[in-house]
Amino acid sequence: MNYTTYLEQSVNYKAYQDLFVQKNENPEAYTYGQYVPMNHQRSNRLDRTFKLSEEQIASIQNIAKQTWLVISEHWCGDASQTVPVMAKIAEASNGNITLRFVYRDEVPELMQAHLTNGGMAVPKIIQLNSQNDLLADWGPRPKEAQELVLTLRANPETASNYSEELHKWYAKDKQQSTVNELLLLANGNIE
Repeated sequence: MNYTTYLEQSVNYKAYQDLFVQKNENPEAYTYGQYVPMNHQRSNRLDRTFKLSEEQIASIQNIAKQTWLVISEHWCGDASQTVPVMAKIAEASNGNITLRFVYRDEVPELMQAHLTNGGMAVPKIIQLNSQNDLLADWGPRPKEAQELVLTLRANPETASNYSEELHKWYAKDKQQSTVNELLLLANGNIE
């Protein structure tokens, strides 16, 4: 796969957030727009309040240069909980992580190459080295959250409201599972 092509059409975090604001002003004009206001609120809250610890920052100070090409969508609840964390890690990396975004529905071939259990779940980080070769991928959520979702969706009694339980999990976890897994990814230690 030629990841350079997708990087050329990608946007930075500011442009990603600017489009989020635009979609939040008129959500009904977009596919799954009914989810945009809540996700915009979650994302903004994390942008304002989430902080990495000094130890977490230290763990990425000397990583190899890499790019995180993130497949995402603003309607995605998991993205609202994890993308701001990705941005904080990239910001703290001293320029060693370049963070770029593409939109799932605009890059079907790329999404098909990075499915999760056969599904087009986002966000999905595609970790590339300095030559834009694939190193690993991550997503759409931390492993513990993924196991929770699979369990809830498999049960007819909880399948319809799994998202509510998932966001309770994120609130309790305070983004620490996301941070821990992304730091492993950044340092080349992801499973």
